[in-house]
Amino acid sequence: MKLRKVTAAAAAALVLSLTATACGGDSDSDSDSGSGSGGGGKIKVGIKYDQPGLGLKEPDGSFSGFDVDVATYVAKQLGYDADKIEFVETKSADRENALARGDVKFIVATYSINDERKQKVDFAGPYLLAHQDLLVKADSSIAEGTDLNGKKLCSVTGSTSAQNVQKDIAPKAQLKQYSGYSECIAALQNGAVDAVTTDDSILAGFAAQDKYKGQFKLAGLKLSNENYGIGVKKGDTATTDKINKALEKMVSDGAWDTAVKDNFGPADYKNEPAPKIGVIVS
Repeated sequence: MKLRKVTAAAAAALVLSLTATACGGDSDSDSDSGSGSGGGGKIKVGIKYDQPGLGLKEPDGSFSGFDVDVATYVAKQLGYDADKIEFVETKSADRENALARGDVKFIVATYSINDERKQKVDFAGPYLLAHQDLLVKADSSIAEGTDLNGKKLCSVTGSTSAQNVQKDIAPKAQLKQYSGYSECIAALQNGAVDAVTTDDSILAGFAAQDKYKGQFKLAGLKLSNENYGIGVKKGDTATTDKINKALEKMVSDGAWDTAVKDNFGPADYKNEPAPKIGVIVS
């Protein structure tokens, strides 16, 4: 009898142990904005929803653009297949807060690296070197910044891009400001403005849309250097290092070049070569 009681107690303990182990194994199935360990879970990644060619939410709910391709590749290297990625809209004004709150694991959203932002977040990359430029009609004679004198120049409300052009290059340019770049592009198409200014990558993304193919061209002025980085929560060096390795692999295996061609090719975008990790062009 005594032997039987001990055996029964041991069996009960074994059952409890196995049950606890099984329950603990369920953690990988939880949605994850933090661990970055893969294992069947999900990862939340911040992108833009309204920038064609970079980060765009399509009418069917899918996502497209260069930033989306980069984010998908990086997530794969971190252990997450495409169906395990949850893309979260992160508007420019909320990017730092989204990382600090843990809403997303990382952000790929035309996020230019600068000293002020580096006080709040860490950056992997850069993964693209863009420049402020002008988008004009395909038959436009505008070739230099000074050609904008007396012309109508469009940018979004609150942007410094057009103001910088007027201040430093073409003081007689007439500024037109709209709430979004899509409105500027429409105004360029119908002749209400003569040029649109912002990052060349953003302009190329709009120009590459099917409805605009062949109508516009980039002036290629390179008015500024914009080093796009992948934002990571401040202090998360492990994730930053993993993303940097993923970006290096994306360049070396040709996936980076393919993504540039697929997303910007129709606009004849003269992109810079893939930047070196950690090298910021001022």
